[in-house]
Amino acid sequence: MAVKILEQCQVSAPPGSVPSTPLPLTFFDLPWFYCHPLQRLFFFDFPHPTHHFLRTLLPILKHSLSLTLRHFFPFAANLVLPPDPVHLHPYILYQDGDSLPFTVAESSADFSRLVSDSPTDVTQLHHLVPVLPTPCTSENGARLIPLMTIQVTILPNSGLAIGVTFTHVAGDGRAFHDFIKFWSSVCRAKGDLDSLLSSLTLPYHRRDIVEDPKGLKLVYLKELTKMESKSMEFAGLVNDVSSEKVRATFVLNRGQVEKLKKWVSIRCIGNGTVTPHLSTFVLTTSLMWVCMIKSEESQDGNVANNLEEHCSLIFLADCRNHPEFTIPSTYFGNCLATPIVALKRGRLVGENGLAEAVSAIESRVREWKREPLRGAETVMSDFRNLSKSGHPLLAVAGSPGFGVYETDFGWGKPRKSEVVHIEFSGSISLSDGRHSDVAVEIGVALRRTQMDIFADALEEQLGNINIACD
Repeated sequence: MAVKILEQCQVSAPPGSVPSTPLPLTFFDLPWFYCHPLQRLFFFDFPHPTHHFLRTLLPILKHSLSLTLRHFFPFAANLVLPPDPVHLHPYILYQDGDSLPFTVAESSADFSRLVSDSPTDVTQLHHLVPVLPTPCTSENGARLIPLMTIQVTILPNSGLAIGVTFTHVAGDGRAFHDFIKFWSSVCRAKGDLDSLLSSLTLPYHRRDIVEDPKGLKLVYLKELTKMESKSMEFAGLVNDVSSEKVRATFVLNRGQVEKLKKWVSIRCIGNGTVTPHLSTFVLTTSLMWVCMIKSEESQDGNVANNLEEHCSLIFLADCRNHPEFTIPSTYFGNCLATPIVALKRGRLVGENGLAEAVSAIESRVREWKREPLRGAETVMSDFRNLSKSGHPLLAVAGSPGFGVYETDFGWGKPRKSEVVHIEFSGSISLSDGRHSDVAVEIGVALRRTQMDIFADALEEQLGNINIACD
């Protein structure tokens, strides 16, 4: 679906409001050189014509973004990648006047279809998310890599979409959503930042608060030398995913989560095992993992015979406020551990597969709480080896704790939000729900035939749980 570009400009912090600032990368940032740019879409109801948006809302939206970049300036900066990253370390550099690209577009797409939970072609969203500018080379040979770009698309008389593409090295999901909440609050106040400063939380930018007792930064910098330069420059992210893929949204309401918790507890007691701490995250992730492996099995008879194959799951754990660190919740940057869980396929697809998955994930969560950097020395090589192995690998992006559906720019909360990049990264996304009775919302992108099998497997699992718990 093509769009009509109405305006392309650059938005920067107010002149002179932010001094030129270099920010060193910490060991938390470096592993994300492997990651595709992150893409998030927010859809809002907007039953007005395009000229109404351009005249009344666009000036406020851009002005409030400028004020926000005064505090979240790294998103307008560049990542500096020297020719020799081991001896001349990469860093983020903000210089006065730096800006991010801001595009305004118009689309004739069907808004109701874009915000539907039903399976839809992944390409339907591609025209709504911008592509990062191409990196350039400085006089000393360093590559300058832009970190964020934003596109606002009006769907006349029905809705609008705010699409953001950014580089994970700049910050994690918590940092990004703090930025979005700040921007939306300033926009809602029509740019009156002074009236909000007492109620808004400012980001914490000091990097020296991140201690590195294991010397992980040097380990990761050496790993970067094994990467191709194109990968390190994030390659602009070309939206060339096969149209065979579809994306769909699944929701678990609070009643379903409670039944799931009861069912797993009964299974654990029946197996003579100690009932683990059954958080919504552990239960949801376990359920999605089992259904994903079952959907792969049903597609390929050869897969079904390989019950000894290891299946891996990666989830993200926020180290802010972890007792082992002194990193505040407002820290801007990356602050994530990436625990990995592995189980043999036969255990996941067996009769007790869901209980097995819950036990394994919950155990790994407890290990992270005790020792957050366990196995961190090999995390980059682990990622590389897992991606090359061909074994099933599922990553979990997002979190219900981000409060995605609390984002309000002044025209109401989102009708829908999508994590677009899951179609490239083999991930599922988790978020809070649009309605009060929804415990968690799950985004999935799969080939069309596999999506049908996945949906059937999920329905069967939930049906069995309902029968057992009623």
